[in-house]
Amino acid sequence: MSKNYQRLNIKLLAPLVILFLIFIYRVSPFSMSSYVNRETGLGQTGRPGLVPATMPSRDAMFAQHVNDLKKRLPSAEFTVIVQPPFVVVGDEPPAVVQQRAENTVKWAVDRLKQDFFTRDPQEILDIWLFKDAASYEKHTLALFGDKPDTPYGYYASAHKALIMNIATGGGTLVHEIVHPFMEANFPACPAWLNEGLGSLYEQCGDVNGHIHGFTNWRLAGLQQAIKAGKVPAFKTLTAMDANTFYHDGKGINYSQARYLCYYLQEQGLLIKFYQEFHTQQRTDPTGYKSLQKVLGVRDMSGFQTKWEQYVLTLHEDFALKPLLPPRGA
Repeated sequence: MSKNYQRLNIKLLAPLVILFLIFIYRVSPFSMSSYVNRETGLGQTGRPGLVPATMPSRDAMFAQHVNDLKKRLPSAEFTVIVQPPFVVVGDEPPAVVQQRAENTVKWAVDRLKQDFFTRDPQEILDIWLFKDAASYEKHTLALFGDKPDTPYGYYASAHKALIMNIATGGGTLVHEIVHPFMEANFPACPAWLNEGLGSLYEQCGDVNGHIHGFTNWRLAGLQQAIKAGKVPAFKTLTAMDANTFYHDGKGINYSQARYLCYYLQEQGLLIKFYQEFHTQQRTDPTGYKSLQKVLGVRDMSGFQTKWEQYVLTLHEDFALKPLLPPRGA
């Protein structure tokens, strides 16, 4: 075969190959033009996209989830309310479950997303609101095989559920809502900030359209620890791994993290700190450097003395009427 003939074949085939590749790209479910926004039904170009069979709509996903969930309900007294990105399930009267879904879950989600989080949890999560301690303990064991180690409630990532004794108040619920959002938006977040932010909102309300934490029951124990010289340095707190944070001086760690977040909030720096830490997480995995930067201080020992003196001036004051009952886990 001559070289001239080969060149001729290549010239003839090249345009056909290019047209074939363009065709494959445009019809592929992975092409940019075929990606469909589940909310609008449009592709990324703004034009109607091809809907892959494996991508059900958001409404269809929730409908299927609710159908599956109803098969697991322990009794007919449970009510199921879709409150994206969650499904709320409770054994109180239906009107009460609906009120909790709107006035606590939706209220908290809207404000947390306004100030901190851009992404919803990737999977649909259930919020189980059991009406009292007996229901909480009985159904937690029956549904999840768990014996709760807290009387208030907890987030069970493995079960894709927030499990609550709602009789203890809504504070724990808002606390636990923080965790799946943190998991979706800041998976490398250390325990001190995850729990510090969560516990900040155990006692919270609306201030100028934003979620705002108030002083709460953790304050007295922290003040006692400060007076006894048992509060660790902030460099030590922020460097704690999860095992250390949750076991060595757990109560002090929670309260110190909470009232550090409270101080930042009161100085108008909490959102700025979260954003800075989130941005710098690879070079600052503990958040300590970000904390120094946002506070504008190098002498953290001096700052801790100032912070401890500030904490000792605080008291449990509900002059600003909180949206939620005061106690949480």
